Amino acid sequence: MNLLNHTLKYLAFALFGILSVWAVIFYINMLDEVYDSLDDGLDNYKMLIIEKAHADRSTLHKTEFAEGNYEIREISRESAKNMKDIHKDTLMYMPFEEDMEPVRLLTTAFKLDKKYYELKVISSMVEEDDLIEDLFFALIWLYIALLASILLVNNFLLKKVWKPFYKLVDQLKNFRLGKHQTFNAEDTNVKEFKVLNETVTSLVLHALETYNSQKQFIENASHELQTPIAISINRLELLAEKNELTEANLETIGQVIQTLERLTRLNRSLLLLSKIENGQFSDTETVSVNAVVSQLKEEFADFAEYKGVVISMEEKSGLNVVMQKDLAMMLISNLMKNAIVHNHTNGALDVEIGEDYFKISNSGAAAPLDPAKIFRRFHKESGDKNNTGLGLAIVKAIVDLYGFRIRYDFDGKHSMEVFVKNPE
Repeated sequence: MNLLNHTLKYLAFALFGILSVWAVIFYINMLDEVYDSLDDGLDNYKMLIIEKAHADRSTLHKTEFAEGNYEIREISRESAKNMKDIHKDTLMYMPFEEDMEPVRLLTTAFKLDKKYYELKVISSMVEEDDLIEDLFFALIWLYIALLASILLVNNFLLKKVWKPFYKLVDQLKNFRLGKHQTFNAEDTNVKEFKVLNETVTSLVLHALETYNSQKQFIENASHELQTPIAISINRLELLAEKNELTEANLETIGQVIQTLERLTRLNRSLLLLSKIENGQFSDTETVSVNAVVSQLKEEFADFAEYKGVVISMEEKSGLNVVMQKDLAMMLISNLMKNAIVHNHTNGALDVEIGEDYFKISNSGAAAPLDPAKIFRRFHKESGDKNNTGLGLAIVKAIVDLYGFRIRYDFDGKHSMEVFVKNPE
């Protein structure tokens, strides 16, 4: 739900409450005005009837409401003294409606020729149930009309006001670090949007500056580290080729070379991991997972044979993904290599490819791994010194980069299942 319609939702509830309260107040005030008007009319009519009775004594014989709207009957002096003008609602049978209808009744007393009379005057009034029904439907239509008007204003007028905001959101949505993009916020006279544009532009420029500095540092640091490490390894190898060293010295040199080679692998892995997380692999293409697995199966054949591991591949469907091809190779290669390294002799490595997933399962330790730790950097389940502990961390970084999902399961075999987004 967009911002305008989200605002409309709360406005609709507010309008409903306001109109409901207004309807009750309007109904009470309207009834009060109706009663005041009716009572004033009855009082005026009372005076006319009394004047008529003074002028025409036959008026005193009108003892029923049959053909008029008043009746007169004689009462005692005591009753007349205790009687005050009373206005009240009552029901009276109406022949035309053939039903009991509400009327307003005035009861009063007057004196004529030393006799006392009770006068009742009626006036037809609006039916409250009909009034409530008419008011209810009027409010419903008013409510609908107001909502429709606000919706039209939102979508045709306010949308223009919010145009700079939506343009800014679109630019942020499509903005990617590592791509040569310009970020230009739209000019606006609205103070809040102007401040937002300036703040976001400043933040983006700062992020670009930081990103470029970090990228340059990583590339420089990697290059500067690789060179002295390579030189050190070459010098140690030359030293080991001389016959002047003892067996113990040669063994020590071998250990140092092994450590330096591990440092080289670690440096390369950290550089790759940093590039992935910084989104520096921006080029994408459609990659066949089936073809990549088949190629890696052949490449790992000798390594698997040495470890006594049998690799099998089950293709339930062809699976294509849109991503950088080298990262696709790295993703599947790390998973397959990890499955071979942590396997046991005469073990198995099974690759299953489905419509929107691929799963790599392997035999190995009888206990499950900790899913909360296996993707952490430098986490190792084994004591292998040649293992950098970054293989699965790189896998997780690639998966996150492309919005895939990876899941670890253990059912006697260790399984890594990657769910991908198929290209449209």
